[in-house]
Amino acid sequence: MLLLNLNLPPINGDSLQMIALGLNVGPILIGATLLGWLTDQIRGYSTDAEEQKNFNTARRDSKGKTLEREIQKLKIMVHMATALNSSLDYEYVLRMALDLGTSALADSKQDETRIKSAVLLFERGALYLASARGMSQSDLTTTFPGKSGILGEAVTTGERAFSHDPPRDPELRRLSALHTSRSAVCIPLRIGLELYGVLLYAHPRQNYFKIDRMELLEIVSQQAMIALQNALLYYELEQEKEHIMEIHEQARQKLARDLHDGPTQSVAAIAMRINFARRLLDRDPRETASELFKTEELARQTSKEIRQMLFTMRPLILESKGLVAALEQLAVKMEDAHKQIVVVEATPDIAEALDLKKQGLIFSITEEAVNNARKHAQAERIWVRLSRRGDLLELEIEDNGVGFNLSSVDAGYDQRGSLGMLNMRERAELLNGQLHIDSSAGRGTRITLLIPLTNEATNSLRRPGFATHEVPLEHAGSIR
Repeated sequence: MLLLNLNLPPINGDSLQMIALGLNVGPILIGATLLGWLTDQIRGYSTDAEEQKNFNTARRDSKGKTLEREIQKLKIMVHMATALNSSLDYEYVLRMALDLGTSALADSKQDETRIKSAVLLFERGALYLASARGMSQSDLTTTFPGKSGILGEAVTTGERAFSHDPPRDPELRRLSALHTSRSAVCIPLRIGLELYGVLLYAHPRQNYFKIDRMELLEIVSQQAMIALQNALLYYELEQEKEHIMEIHEQARQKLARDLHDGPTQSVAAIAMRINFARRLLDRDPRETASELFKTEELARQTSKEIRQMLFTMRPLILESKGLVAALEQLAVKMEDAHKQIVVVEATPDIAEALDLKKQGLIFSITEEAVNNARKHAQAERIWVRLSRRGDLLELEIEDNGVGFNLSSVDAGYDQRGSLGMLNMRERAELLNGQLHIDSSAGRGTRITLLIPLTNEATNSLRRPGFATHEVPLEHAGSIR
């Protein structure tokens, strides 16, 4: 056994009492300390649990409020989408589309006032503000080429485009209302391959248009595009109805003018000659017979004029024998009624691919052009030619008259009373055709109409640069 000599002092009675006391008190102190620590831990746990409970409650309330806002926003969107699709008013649909997008984006009523928006639609190759929110009066008259910046990107790619600095955008910077904006998004309005325009939204906050907001706008744009297309179709239908009413009114006025200038005056002259002949009857029977003969000739001529008018209004031979036969009969009647030589050059079946309505439109254009040449060109002959150029039917009306200065007549056409040009151009558009004019003083006039016979030919005819050697359709105003 190993013994260690620790040199401890001797233990007396007092020392024994202290040792005994220490052995009894130590566990009590340790227990008290442990009890205090456990109490503190329990109290801390209780406090943390209370705080966590309060945090969870606040978080749950916040989520509830957020959910309520989202539900309310969805209700607004559903209501506005229903209103959007229930109207065929073109301008109303545009306004509702903007309001629908703003309601989908905004966090509050105050936020709605900070959003700038516009619907930009194409017209003659440029974008214009068809409807807007928060734009200045000068902004509303601004047009854009849609070639650069986010407008150009959206138009070219057909996808949404985003800008972090609208005031520096090459095209958007022209809008003064966007000078305080720090973000903008452009959503194309398209169905299939046809692009109608774009939706534009801007906000003064830098990172306002996050993914969820842009996705909402795309949903809005799709909904708006369907409603907009329906409204456009209805608008075009209404325009077409007004157009038809205008054509009917023009036809009525033309008939009234033709009756006044022709048969009405002839009938008045016949009445005067009969009255004169009655007065001559007792004084000079021989002269009376001569006067009655002249009156008879005038009555025959008047009858021809009336039949000519009825024929041009509804050529029955067009329905029974087709376009070429109707044109040949027109030539015969022009010579009988006005001593005007008209030569028709066409094979009988050349227009058989066209339905009766289109043949009627071609006949009307020809009759208008021939009458213009007869009245104004002082032509000895007028040629009417029908030929095929692949999937195109070509109508050509040419005269050897005095001709005219195309530019000067075209420039002053708005002040002229004649509606010949307008009628011909509108009928050419109904045929999806192109109308061209070639004329100058002293060398006659040639009018050419190209009519597509297939859908492919229609697309080719509309292609930019087609038949550039011809006078474009816009110059059809020179028809007199």
